[in-house]
Amino acid sequence: MPDHAMRQKQKAAVTRRRVFYIPGYDPFHPRRYRELYRKEAAAQAAISGYSIGISAKTAGGSYGWDVAATIDGAAVQAQVEVLVWSDIVKNSMETGILATYLQMLRTAWIYIGSGALWRLMRLRKGPVIAALYPVVFLLVQAALALLLAGVVAVGADFLLAPLIGPWGLALGLAAGLGLGGLLLRWFRRVDNKTFAYYLMHDYAYSAQFNGANPPQLEARMLAFCDAIAAALTEDVDEVLVVGHSSGAHLAVSVLSDLIRAGRVPASGPALSLLTLGQVVPMVSFLPAAQRLRADLAFLSASNTLVWVDVTAPGDGCAFALCDPVSVSGVAPQGKRWPLVFSAAFTQTLSDERWKALRWRFFRLHFQYICAFDRPRDYDYFQITAGPKTLGARYQGRPASQSRIEAAVNKFTSVGP
Repeated sequence: MPDHAMRQKQKAAVTRRRVFYIPGYDPFHPRRYRELYRKEAAAQAAISGYSIGISAKTAGGSYGWDVAATIDGAAVQAQVEVLVWSDIVKNSMETGILATYLQMLRTAWIYIGSGALWRLMRLRKGPVIAALYPVVFLLVQAALALLLAGVVAVGADFLLAPLIGPWGLALGLAAGLGLGGLLLRWFRRVDNKTFAYYLMHDYAYSAQFNGANPPQLEARMLAFCDAIAAALTEDVDEVLVVGHSSGAHLAVSVLSDLIRAGRVPASGPALSLLTLGQVVPMVSFLPAAQRLRADLAFLSASNTLVWVDVTAPGDGCAFALCDPVSVSGVAPQGKRWPLVFSAAFTQTLSDERWKALRWRFFRLHFQYICAFDRPRDYDYFQITAGPKTLGARYQGRPASQSRIEAAVNKFTSVGP
């Protein structure tokens, strides 16, 4: 393969781009990403003084949309495609209340028993607190249900014991457990407000095989690889893969497979990877994550692509400014990537905007693909629809000095 600098020099200017967006653990239809892109692109264009619009996707493939932009006087056409795995996510969430509590116990044991939890806390406490939140919240829900059952049982015994003797307590227990069960079902119905079940399913899904990918996900990743490989044969200037949240580590593995298989044409488009709000250590710190650790090590030394990793300390759900390769303990000799820097929410959002968003943790986790009212050098819409490749845009850009590179992972094996 040619050196990445040569590829990027040859393809520094972009008039046509293919973008593949890999979402995180999200059960919703990908149209939400189209609507978010449409709304936020218009807002960013108004702030930054360029023109951008979206239309229905004209080509086949997965769900997506076409983008036409004029930025810095250059017209650019982009096609954005969402690499969908929401059906897998949705299926993984179809568990009963009892099964979710069993998931909670098993997932807690995996992270605590392996020692991964304590090592993750040495990086960033925010995402660890986010991981503990569903455990605490589900335990509180169970305690309230048990408390309700106990109160009903005692009350029934007090009222009915003079009439039917010990049967009063038995009836009270039955009624209490029934009402406790109804309370738990109510908690689950309003989980779109609390996200306890959602987050529990998220962490349980990644941990179910101790960090190894489930077979169904591996099969879907192979399909992702095929879609990106096909785009690399098209007459475009850049193929950009965006991995958001847990989609970041999927993107790392997909592109590693693609490059190892020799499916990146030497004379093809520039290949770029943008990872946003990554939570890689939540998986790479688990004992059986050899596949991911091997992919991190491989991709970080590759001369076939440019890899930029953007996080922000204001995002409590991401491992902000943690180099995902280095902290996982697999940084090889000659490591090139990723370039790690901050989206700096407190500086790129106005005081008013930051005040409105700072406690909306889930919304902040999506800020990377939204508009900034004080933009600096990070602009998602210029990256996806602008006239420069990712490599050209950030050529010479230094990494954040406050990034964390300490290798704190206990499990560093990369073999089978």
